[in-house]
Amino acid sequence: MLTTPDHLVLMGVAGSGKTTVARLVVERTGRTYAEADDFHPAANVAAMRAGVALTDADRAPWLAALRDWMSAQHAAGVRTVVTCSALRRAYRDVLREAAGTVRFVHLDGTRELLAARIGARTDHFMPASLLDSQLATLDPLEADEDGVRLDVAATPPQIVAAILGR
Repeated sequence: MLTTPDHLVLMGVAGSGKTTVARLVVERTGRTYAEADDFHPAANVAAMRAGVALTDADRAPWLAALRDWMSAQHAAGVRTVVTCSALRRAYRDVLREAAGTVRFVHLDGTRELLAARIGARTDHFMPASLLDSQLATLDPLEADEDGVRLDVAATPPQIVAAILGR
């Protein structure tokens, strides 16, 4: 039987529904929520708005800031839900360094579905042109990682039920 994690990280490429699902999980559980995009320095946001993919060096301080926030929440006795692309295993390894247990939920879908969702958004800085680079970067969860892959073709309530049922 799996234990309840201190940190639930909803991961995946743009358009996978991380924010929508996270908000529903927070409503159901009362956990504290953090959107990893809010931890990016301004230079990273500007690069992404311009359609420039970030490098690992660009991501390092962002991931460290998110990890440190998660650790601070754990120290305060607060359980969290975090949305973060966490595309590479190395990025997830940084987040796993947070105090407490970290479980990943990989929200995954077809390129066509993800592209359609991105194209329909009007309130996000991530352009559809970066989807292919995100998909190329993605390292799926490995068997030794604490996590699960869920298909985003399901409705958000169905996804939340699957998350909370585990």
